[in-house]
Amino acid sequence: MATISTRGRSFAGTIEWQRLLPLALGTLLLLIGLFCLWQTWLIAGESSAIERVHAAQKQVAELLAAEIASERGRVQAVIDAADTAGLTADPAEAGAILRQQIPQALALNVYSGGLDEVIHANYRVFGYGKAAQLMAAQTADGVTLAQTVAGGQGERHLTLVLPVGQPRHPQAWVWVELPFGSLQQRFESIPPAGGRLELRQGDDRGDLRLLWSGDPSAEREPNRSEPIAGSTLSVVAALPGAYIVLPKVWPLTALLGLLALGGGSYLFWLRSHPRRQRGMQVEEPVLSDMIESTPEPAKLDAPRAAKSEPAAPVKVTVDPTIFRAYDVRGVVGTSLTKDVARLLGQAIGTVMREKSLAEIVVGRDGRLSGPELAGALSDGLRMAGIDVIDIGAVPTPVVYYAAYRFNTGSGVAVTGSHNPPDYNGFKIVVGGETLSEGAIQDLYRRIAANALARDGKGNLRHVDVLPDYIERITSDVQAERRLKIVVDSGNGIAGAVAPQVLEGIGCDVIPLYCDVDGTFPNHHPDPSDPHNLEDLIFAVKETGADLGVAFDGDGDRLGVVTKGGEIIFPDRTLMLFARDVLSRQPGATVIYDVKCTGHLKGEILDAGGSPLMWRTGHSLIKAKMRETGAELAGEMSGHFFFKERWYGFDDGIYAGARLLEILSGDPEERTPEEIFATCPKGVSTPELKVEMTEGEHYRFIEKFRQRATFGDATLTTIDGVRADWQDGWGLVRPSNTTPILVLRFDADNAAALARIQNVFRQQLLAVDPSLKLPF
Repeated sequence: MATISTRGRSFAGTIEWQRLLPLALGTLLLLIGLFCLWQTWLIAGESSAIERVHAAQKQVAELLAAEIASERGRVQAVIDAADTAGLTADPAEAGAILRQQIPQALALNVYSGGLDEVIHANYRVFGYGKAAQLMAAQTADGVTLAQTVAGGQGERHLTLVLPVGQPRHPQAWVWVELPFGSLQQRFESIPPAGGRLELRQGDDRGDLRLLWSGDPSAEREPNRSEPIAGSTLSVVAALPGAYIVLPKVWPLTALLGLLALGGGSYLFWLRSHPRRQRGMQVEEPVLSDMIESTPEPAKLDAPRAAKSEPAAPVKVTVDPTIFRAYDVRGVVGTSLTKDVARLLGQAIGTVMREKSLAEIVVGRDGRLSGPELAGALSDGLRMAGIDVIDIGAVPTPVVYYAAYRFNTGSGVAVTGSHNPPDYNGFKIVVGGETLSEGAIQDLYRRIAANALARDGKGNLRHVDVLPDYIERITSDVQAERRLKIVVDSGNGIAGAVAPQVLEGIGCDVIPLYCDVDGTFPNHHPDPSDPHNLEDLIFAVKETGADLGVAFDGDGDRLGVVTKGGEIIFPDRTLMLFARDVLSRQPGATVIYDVKCTGHLKGEILDAGGSPLMWRTGHSLIKAKMRETGAELAGEMSGHFFFKERWYGFDDGIYAGARLLEILSGDPEERTPEEIFATCPKGVSTPELKVEMTEGEHYRFIEKFRQRATFGDATLTTIDGVRADWQDGWGLVRPSNTTPILVLRFDADNAAALARIQNVFRQQLLAVDPSLKLPF
């Protein structure tokens, strides 16, 4: 009887749950329906608000264009009425006369039609922006573009370049500086319709916010602006935000809301309908149903043994945080295992098959986990039907080189780069493109969705490509006089190659920590950290060497120290490379990242090149080189990319050889220290770091970009926020490899450096007063 009573309570509990389930589901559906309808209302309202903001944006752009055209017309009328012969005979006197006739002009200069005096000017004194505006006028197709310059006390002035005589063949050019007040009045006369309007000057390489009005919390539209005709200005709109989490298609959200409300109402009706409810109840059990009977063991066990099935495969959990901006990287044995490497190989192979690519190069650095991970990666690639060329333990640049050498266009370097010994990772090239950001995340999505090719049987072959790599460099690069060099590889894989290359070009090499040891027993293989260069500086001084060079764990970055112990930061090394490349490729584009010194732009211009600042990251730099056809690029981290005489990928060993070729071939036979002394330097900080939680550093930068103000500084926002003044600059950006803010400051002198740091300190703490700043 006790058993019967217990089972009766069990059935009663089941019946009660069946009665409550429609109530719970119905309530949930009603709430979902109401939420969907609320989202529909927000979506409809947002569309209307966006239209109003866009209308205001267009109206502002038209008003400002009309105002600029009016100012241009008044000045051009005075110029057209002037004596052309007098303007070209004595430009200085002509400028003074014209300024009297244009009372609103704040400054006015007359220049020759060929702009020879501008081309040969000292741009630091003349002004880079002014020179660029004048030279752009020569090639302008139609109206020359107006722009703004900084005036005193944080003011802006409007500048115009106007032709004297025929616009296509002018006899002279007039540059005039006008007040900005009328433009500001026009801008502020249009209400922003609930959003925010910003007047900006520049392009995607970097822009400057001149004016803004409206809601500071509105979200700026990416990659969309309203250009102001006849100028380098544009109007950017920031849209009022709304809490919308569903797809912004109001018919869809409305349909979902109505369906959810209908389903909830039906469940409530079903629960309250007595006849329907009785039909759903479970019949009351009888005694014969509730008496338990235990079968004999033999009868129970035999069928189970007969139906035994193979165990299900163990599911591999993949940590999404190892898929980073430039590569895949994690801690060996925890977030990175051979199973993860195999799945990654399948994902890469699946992408390759979609691109009709059939063969890939795989190499690894000197880390202890390298053979196992490289083997598992190759297994995954072969499972996806890809043929693998295993080139063994080599620097990462050799993997890139082999992809060119064997015409695969694809390669994976299994490397932890400069990270601690328990890290490892993968740098991936597919079809000539170094995977980054979205392409890296796509690999994770394929693994998570199990959308992987696994029916293939790719081949595997082992090839030694190192002799070919060394021969390729030494046959092209040669040192004209022998230099004594200390080479510090930090026990990384570069130690197996770099001494041979530098000896092959004609240098005397003293190896330091060049035996490959994946535990890195002497120091961390990261030349960007000054502490890791202490042993190299000591060795250079003790041996009387001419120079010391250092490489990171996989050989794609270069560090340099002089005989006197000075660390040559990579942005100054890039100055020498730019002079050398531009001597043979005049006018070529040279790319550098946002962490480089402000002096670099002027050095590239003086050498006859076209400077271009871009985002930090080796894969991002390489993509920009392909886009622009640049011949050279470099990063503050020590990555150098030569397209001239090389293949365009980052290679610390090759960069070291090119540097020694330059230093040994100096026509005046100056020492390396004397040559580096020609590269301007200021007072600068190393990279300063502020640790944050994962993802917090990105959110902070977005707030900082919206709220921070830097007066008359030129802002660059392609990668964090960089503010440039005439005497220095500061930068804060989110690292794409670890959850930290990276800061760097550089100035002409200590006083300017302190001032710039103080400005950044105030702006950073205004966003988050709890920050612990390292300066």
